[in-house]
Amino acid sequence: MADPEQTLDYLEHQIPSLSAAAVDVAYWQALASGQAVLVSGDDGIYQVFADGTKKLVKPAEKPLSVPTGTRVRLP
Repeated sequence: MADPEQTLDYLEHQIPSLSAAAVDVAYWQALASGQAVLVSGDDGIYQVFADGTKKLVKPAEKPLSVPTGTRVRLP
């Protein structure tokens, strides 16, 4: 019988790939049903339509580069 701790560790390591797959499926299901989807790109947030077109909804600012553990106060 497998060690329960090893089994749990194995299952926990599967979470990132399973969640990525679930997000992928939800994205394509939304587009297939005719809905638009919001996605973030390099320079903003885009609305993606089922026909593949994109519309810039809001430009995004550059990401903050701070050391881990630093507290940052956002406006």
